[in-house]
Amino acid sequence: MEAGSIPIAAVITEWRHHSHAWVLLNRLLEPEVWGHTRPFALKLVSVYADQFPPERDLSRGLCHEHNVPIFPTIRGAIGLGTRQVAVGGVLIIGEHGAYPINARGQWLYPRRRLFEGVVETFRSLGGRVPVFSDKHLSYEWLFARWMYDVARHEGIPLMAGSSLPVTWREPALTLPMGCELEEAIALGYGDLDAYGFHALETLQCMVERRRGGETGVAAVRCVSGKEVWETLRGSPTTLDLFETLLRIRRGSTFVLRERTLTPRDALYQIEYRDGLKATVGMLQGLGETFGFAARRPASGGAGLVASVFALQDGKEFGHFGYLLRAIERMMATGRPSYPVERTLLTGGMLSALLQSRAEGGRRIPTPQLADLRYRPVDYPFAQGPVGTPA
Repeated sequence: MEAGSIPIAAVITEWRHHSHAWVLLNRLLEPEVWGHTRPFALKLVSVYADQFPPERDLSRGLCHEHNVPIFPTIRGAIGLGTRQVAVGGVLIIGEHGAYPINARGQWLYPRRRLFEGVVETFRSLGGRVPVFSDKHLSYEWLFARWMYDVARHEGIPLMAGSSLPVTWREPALTLPMGCELEEAIALGYGDLDAYGFHALETLQCMVERRRGGETGVAAVRCVSGKEVWETLRGSPTTLDLFETLLRIRRGSTFVLRERTLTPRDALYQIEYRDGLKATVGMLQGLGETFGFAARRPASGGAGLVASVFALQDGKEFGHFGYLLRAIERMMATGRPSYPVERTLLTGGMLSALLQSRAEGGRRIPTPQLADLRYRPVDYPFAQGPVGTPA
């Protein structure tokens, strides 16, 4: 693909240092600054920004420097001031900004509202182009499902998700398609909403490859506080999986103990419809680590498998480059690089899990997720040492 051959409109919440707009859009404007020797086929041609953070806004300065117009409406950004869809794709980045938090601890980023503005523009201007929504579809299940259903009804290619499924893996673990899994875990840290989504996607991009593909989630439960250690101690196989994963980072003698946990820890327990049980540990006292581990039947010769999902710290944040390559492929082909259903399911799990936490750890049946079927695809994750440019 020729550099800058696909014109892209960005519909964002805000653009400041260390925002998702910064690590994605700056790559399109200045790929060499971010270490990319191969330019992207996407060209940023317009921006709609929902907010301009005082004294921190980068959108005005960068767009002026690179001759990219900022429009006061989504319609203007997609139509470039004309009466037709004048871009080849839309990138919705609804992460960060001054938005409220609800009683479940979810940031109320307006991804649904931004997507609705995009759809209304497509309808009025008479065109459809691929749309990527960064991270969640929405904090609210009904909003997320609405976005998914509207995209299918309107014939809009839709893709979403985070950089975790495409980042580096140490070791470079790939589960065979159709494999059998007896149990699975993922590890995360940080905010239970924003980073909990990352940890759930780390889990889901792996377990979706099990025999039969994804068939949905029957129920979830969030375990918090002191009950985290009690739950782990009472489930030796789950504890073993966490220790197997953590030994990759902390050494072969590492043992998880109660004193390494904190009151802010949580376990996300997931009951899949086909009987698989999985646990996501949001364990704050173990450092900044994402990862996955699973127990496979001994008859298959695999046993325990584990991998740290490694991110590149520092200015480059190279994992976002690999996410942008997946977006680039989707915009070029008109087909999602991997199923949007993964993100729909992951976001639905997270919303129900945070509801469980708000209700003291009640088990939440999830009939809305119980028949969410999809087939995974093979899409490559980052190769080479951490920091190798996309």
